[in-house]
Formats: sequence, C-alpha cells, structure tokens
Amino acid sequence: MMTVPSKVATRSKSALTTVILFLLLWGSAVRTHTDLGHLVSGIGNMGDLFAEMVPPHSKYAQKIVNPLVQTLQMAILGTSLGGIVALPFVLLAARNVTRAPWLSWPARIVLNLIRTIPDLLLASIFVAIFGIGAFSGVLSLAVLSFGIISKLWYESAEAIDDGPLEAMTAVGANKLQWIAFGVVPQVLPIFTAHLLYTFEINVRAATILGLVGAGGIGLYLNNTLGLFQYQNTSVIVIAMLMIVFVIDFTSTKLRERLL
Repeated sequence: MMTVPSKVATRSKSALTTVILFLLLWGSAVRTHTDLGHLVSGIGNMGDLFAEMVPPHSKYAQKIVNPLVQTLQMAILGTSLGGIVALPFVLLAARNVTRAPWLSWPARIVLNLIRTIPDLLLASIFVAIFGIGAFSGVLSLAVLSFGIISKLWYESAEAIDDGPLEAMTAVGANKLQWIAFGVVPQVLPIFTAHLLYTFEINVRAATILGLVGAGGIGLYLNNTLGLFQYQNTSVIVIAMLMIVFVIDFTSTKLRERLL
C-alpha cells in the first residue's frame, strides 16, 4: 500500500532544498569574489564611462557601415552552413526517424560534444588557423549554429505525430519517401522558426567574435575601446542596438506566422 508523504516531510525537503541552494549561491559568490559593495562602488565609474560616450561621434557612423554589413553577412552564412550540416545529423539523432540505436546515439554524442565548445574558443582556434578576418568568424558561427540548430531540430522531430509515418509504412513507402512526405511537412515550419532564432543569436555573437579577430564590427569595437575612443564606441553600440531590434522584431513576426 502506497503512503502519502506527510506535510512535515514535504516541508522538510523544501527547507533542505532551499538551504542547499542558498549555500551553493553563497559559496559561488565567495569563490568568484562577487561582492555587492564592489558593484555599488563601481556605479560611479560606470557613470563616468557613459559620460565619456556622450555625445556620439556621428561622423564615425560612415566608417562602420561596411563592418556592420559584414557582420550580418557572417551571421547569414554561418546560420545557413550550420543548418545545412546539421540536417543529416538531426535525422540520425531523432529516435523516431532513425530507429537504430547504434546510429542515433553516436550522432547525439557528436552533437553534445560540439555544443560544449564556447563560441569565443571556436573563434580563437579558427583565427589561429586561418588568420584574422571574416572567414574565421563565419566558420565559428557555423559550428555554433550547428550545435544550437541540431539540438532544437532533433527534439522537434521527435515530437511529431507518428500517425502519418505509420500510415506510410503500411502502404510500403521507402525510407526517403517516409522522410520527405511524413517527416518534413510536419517539421518544416518549426525548423524554419528555429533557423530564424539562431540567426538572431548569431548577429549578437558575430559582434563578440570580432573581439578576438574574427571579423565584423567587433574588430572596430575592440579598437575603439582599446584606444579609449568612447564616443566612437557609443556609435557602434547604438547601431548594433538598432539592427538587433529590427532583426528581433522581424524574426519574431515571421516565427509567429510560421507557428
């Protein structure tokens, strides 16, 4: 006969969980030297920095048009390449599509390993191999996109309705027909929405990757910060905020239509 946990036992577990979480937070703060007093004392320095960024040097905007365009191009190429390479791995990793564990599990291991590599580390590696420039950034974004897209896509593929797949199997459809007419129509809107979401991430990531020499507007951002040209830095920040806002708004509307 099953016993219902008493209220006292439930409250004890909740209290214990709360204490453990508090100790983890406190221990992490101590080990990382996170101090609220330091944050408060640094607010004045933040104010001084913002004061030096005003007014933005408007003439500098002409110099960053091409780097901004390059950043968007890097995001487009990286997202597209990552999605193309991810697709076969997604079909292998989805257990309702590839029903052989000896294929699906190795594919999942590969996807998990790739997702563990930070984007800045990827950029540093590619810069060391191919040199400073947008090509290294595109490769970094492609690998980053591969990790994000593959995870979202194979989970979406596993959540589809199995009814059409069983019906196609019953009438003798081969594997390619099974995927093309049973899987793809169900996942295409979701896959497209995830691709747009990854593109949003890559626009932001492309800016950060430039700090390590991987091309785009990040190179200019790093230079202005290093030379204490904060009025030029503010121009870059404002431009990126505007671009990200437009992309986020447009992408959100497109995803709403698709889903």
